[in-house]
Amino acid sequence: MTMDDVLERMLELSRDGFFCGQILLTLALESEEKENPDLIRAMGGLSGGIGNTGEICGALTGGACFLSYFLGKGEADELEHPDGNRILGEFVEWFRDYTGEYGGISCRCILQGDERNKIQRCPMLLQAVLEKCMELLEQHEAI
Repeated sequence: MTMDDVLERMLELSRDGFFCGQILLTLALESEEKENPDLIRAMGGLSGGIGNTGEICGALTGGACFLSYFLGKGEADELEHPDGNRILGEFVEWFRDYTGEYGGISCRCILQGDERNKIQRCPMLLQAVLEKCMELLEQHEAI
């Protein structure tokens, strides 16, 4: 799947009413030809800054979940990636830098009190998050 295809899929999922974290985990699942509606439903709790409170951005928490999908432990006999926490830390630092111009990592800061910013900023931010996550996973040979 090309990046243009991925971007089109992200827009399609957004039009279908899914939010940042849900979109990212849907893409993770689809990359392995899997479906898990229960997981996607659970990811909805991160939407709009955790339950639409405007707190920590769902692109940040969703990105962390996306990375953990590939790096983490999912079964008793499975081992997590040895550099998983360091990779997640790199991602969080990158996100802080990326959103620094908005004054913070919360939806409230990123949107700066203007819901129209959701249309301009969120798609670009989500695309950047996905690209950074993929870069980190490839860089650390996790995919």
